[in-house]
Amino acid sequence: MHPQLTDQPGAIATAKMIARGELSPLEAVDAAIARIEALDGAINAVVVRDFDRARTAAKALDGKAPAPHQPLFGLPITIKEAFDIAGLPTTWGIESCAGNIAKRDSAVVRRLKAAGAIFLGKTNVPPQLADWQCDNPIYGRTDNPHDPARSPGGSSGGSAAALASGMVAAEYGSDIGGSIRIPAHFSGVWGHKTTWGAVSSEGHAFPGSDGHDIALGVVGPLARNGEDLALLLDLTLDRPLPRRGKPLTECRFLYLDQHPLCEVDESVREAVEGAVEAAGKAGAQVKQDQHALPDLAAAHRDYVKMLQIAMSMGAPGPGGKVATAADWFALLDAQARLQRHWAALFETYDFVLAPPAAIPAFAHDLTPMNLRRFTVNGHEVGSEAVLAYAGLATFPALPSTVMPVGSAGHLPVGMQVIGPLFGDRDCVATATAIGQVLHG
Repeated sequence: MHPQLTDQPGAIATAKMIARGELSPLEAVDAAIARIEALDGAINAVVVRDFDRARTAAKALDGKAPAPHQPLFGLPITIKEAFDIAGLPTTWGIESCAGNIAKRDSAVVRRLKAAGAIFLGKTNVPPQLADWQCDNPIYGRTDNPHDPARSPGGSSGGSAAALASGMVAAEYGSDIGGSIRIPAHFSGVWGHKTTWGAVSSEGHAFPGSDGHDIALGVVGPLARNGEDLALLLDLTLDRPLPRRGKPLTECRFLYLDQHPLCEVDESVREAVEGAVEAAGKAGAQVKQDQHALPDLAAAHRDYVKMLQIAMSMGAPGPGGKVATAADWFALLDAQARLQRHWAALFETYDFVLAPPAAIPAFAHDLTPMNLRRFTVNGHEVGSEAVLAYAGLATFPALPSTVMPVGSAGHLPVGMQVIGPLFGDRDCVATATAIGQVLHG
């Protein structure tokens, strides 16, 4: 079992209490504010607070019944600081952007508000969303609720910490290098990296840019259970996505237990293998089929090149070289070839199961991310411990759901359920089915 820190109800359960009249929107908002004020001093997750406007919005809903399109009616939530909410700062943790106040809501915020959600504020991020921990000169450091000496993950670490501690029941983040999946894994919550292009990232733009959809970067939901994650995904999709609804007993899984660039720490492997075995005992077909996989080392090299160009917006790379248009088109070709390989794999297998990272949550570390070292099975490794497993789904633009599956001591461990392009709803549904087998 993975360590649970809260018995607070989830998003759907809370919204149903409000719809039944057991809890008013204002009472729900006040209770969430009280939890933040009681818990967040030790965690520092909800770094932008908008409590007065949240109470005003809740009062406007009191005494009303939810409309059919409002399954989140009266539900208090937070969102990653990088999403625009009109009147609130969007800084991406960059000190020079501290005065950047958003003029309008982002697309995801508009959609969640339309579904009845009430925003209490925004959650912490690392500078430029470029780390697996959350520490910046504007808001300070966010601690992992399971262990304050460790990172909750990044860059959606504040999101995961707010969920794991029970402050809120729903969150939304973004992911280009594991930024939803790593926090879900490190903090013991659910997160979904969407297929590139499935959910609008309008209003989630690097400060100073004009809002283009960044290559590889996606936005996606976080929650404390699979049902809530599925609802948040459905409410924010740009267009309806198919769902095959294949039962777990008929699923064919490829289990990837290691990456050629980095083995998995035994503490993580044990928890993930427990979930894989449970799926197999429930009737699913599970195989380890290295021959079906693409060249993961080559794919990772191309992923890192594209990631560096996208994150720097074309500025010179670590070696001082500026990427040319020819370099970029070569990477697009490599991405297209990789997508064809994955598409062929998914003709044989329904999903790939894999660790989100080689390690559980690591201790806070001010070393620059590209120089940081991690310990895996007693020896030191570099960023591949995290980035290689995140990049599995990112470079080919595939959807991936991370679900909690166990623990490494007192720290949570998650597992990725990776599916074919635009198979987002099936990823979440299958992860939910595995969760039901694991936890009852």
